[in-house]
Amino acid sequence: MTTSDERITSVSKNIQEKANLIWNVANTLFGAFKPHEYGLVILPMVVIKRFHDCLLPTHDAVLDTCKKVEHLAVKDGFLRKASGYQFYNISPYTFETLKADPEGINDNFRAYINGFSDNIQDILTRMNFSAQIDRMEEAGLLYQVIVDFCSEQADMRPEKISAVDMGYIFENLVQRFSESYNEEAGAHFTSRDIIYLMCDLLITGDKNAFRGDGITKTVYDMTMGTSQMLTCMEERLKQLDADADVTCFGQELNPFTFGIAKADMLIRGGDPDNMQFGDTLSDDKFDGYAFDYEISNPPFGIDWKREASEVEAEHRRGAAGRFAPGLPSKSDGQMLFMLNGISKLKPDGRMAIIQNGSSLFTGDAGSGQSEIRRYLIENDWLDAIVQLPNDSFYNTGIATYIWIITKDKPEEHVGKVQLIDAGKCYESRRKAIGNKRVDITELCRNLIVSAYGEYTDKEYSVPTTDGKTTVSCKSRVLDSVSLGYYKIVVESPELDENGSKVMKRGKPVADASKRDTENVPLDEDIDAYFAREVLPYNPDAWIDKSKTKVGYEIPFTRTFYEYKPIEPAADIAKRIEAHEQSLMQKLHDLFGKDGE
Repeated sequence: MTTSDERITSVSKNIQEKANLIWNVANTLFGAFKPHEYGLVILPMVVIKRFHDCLLPTHDAVLDTCKKVEHLAVKDGFLRKASGYQFYNISPYTFETLKADPEGINDNFRAYINGFSDNIQDILTRMNFSAQIDRMEEAGLLYQVIVDFCSEQADMRPEKISAVDMGYIFENLVQRFSESYNEEAGAHFTSRDIIYLMCDLLITGDKNAFRGDGITKTVYDMTMGTSQMLTCMEERLKQLDADADVTCFGQELNPFTFGIAKADMLIRGGDPDNMQFGDTLSDDKFDGYAFDYEISNPPFGIDWKREASEVEAEHRRGAAGRFAPGLPSKSDGQMLFMLNGISKLKPDGRMAIIQNGSSLFTGDAGSGQSEIRRYLIENDWLDAIVQLPNDSFYNTGIATYIWIITKDKPEEHVGKVQLIDAGKCYESRRKAIGNKRVDITELCRNLIVSAYGEYTDKEYSVPTTDGKTTVSCKSRVLDSVSLGYYKIVVESPELDENGSKVMKRGKPVADASKRDTENVPLDEDIDAYFAREVLPYNPDAWIDKSKTKVGYEIPFTRTFYEYKPIEPAADIAKRIEAHEQSLMQKLHDLFGKDGE
């Protein structure tokens, strides 16, 4: 039985090879298209060829059915049944017959495209493929592109490439397209090792995962890209219960990745209406929905100025909207996606969402970011946060974190938050892909999932498969209250030229230039703290209690900080002296005595 690592490696190799061969079709486009435009042709053509190869075995049956039902007002259902899919093509052409008639390629290819059902037309329209056909036609390239996609390397029959593998080929091509645009190269591409970790964390912590018969689960990705997180989550759930009914939902803003996601859903036999196009923040397509699982890697470090008017309007709606707790800085909208996800969780739902480090601590007490953390923690929905190793993603080497959020914590988790430092839980890649230099292998994933399952203070370590190194992670469980603090405003009196307090209505006037703040732990009495930490040094000070605010932050770095004593000066001196002697000896060996 192959391990998940072997499956990932095998799939990755096959994906790379197939994607390389497909991308080489772009050589045909050289001259008429700029390199950053190749994807405008390649991606839609791959979608079309995948549809074509899926439909080819039933092509004749669809044509026969079309003749029989052409007089009917409603014939869509008959044609879908004949094709075996929720889509079809009633054109008489195939890629081989298109290839056989180079003179008629322009008209014939358009006729072929027009033969697709409406749900396919929607995909191609969003990709603006008609404009690219015009450009290929004008440049005399259309026939050669068709010929290229008739080659063996472009064979995309389901028996040759599974739906999961096809999804990753799409992801690889999207990555290349993004790189050619000089955009965020991995914006739509989260590697399978990270996705599997997120899936396993979601399922492991679900006390109601598979109880009883007739299991039905819904999965939602609010920034689905090409929908591979959804596909992997469905795969994982099916591994646990082959008969489980898993329904996936997703929304995507990028028209190319949306088209690919919808195409994937159509081919896998799901409901394409579950894949929606639009901006999740400003145009929520799943208002009123609630899901069992949510899995997502939303963009971070991306501003939400474009969506500001809609987001702010929804914030003003209070509890009736998704963004009532607070609004983060306009420079980074990742926490808005977190709020969107929370609003759509079932009472026992669970969410795994990737964030960068800023969500842990940015924003002072009373700020939007702090209020969002407060909303999560005071409702006791934040279950765990896992720090991933640096260099885990294709497009960034920064620290990233998986937040596990649930509205139905196990009893032993109530009032607590687990932090898992998995920064050293990886195995190095032999060859980097972009910024990705490490893999979260099955060994690493099992260690992290075990740490989450035990939910206790503990350090975990196991040797790697070669026995040469170890992988490790650390777990700390904190009381939720320890993450909060009171921000108090400390005032000092204004003094006149004689050094006397300035009074107004019998009370001292505050000197704004001397105003200070203190952060008091939530589990400590404010007055006791003030008496101990402030009054001994400023006996005339007082607290302006009208300005007291509650803040929350996640002290990840502080929690796992390990003090390393400074090397004694004498030891440093000895080490420098030894280095000097070694250097002098090398100089002597090089130049000889007295420089001879």
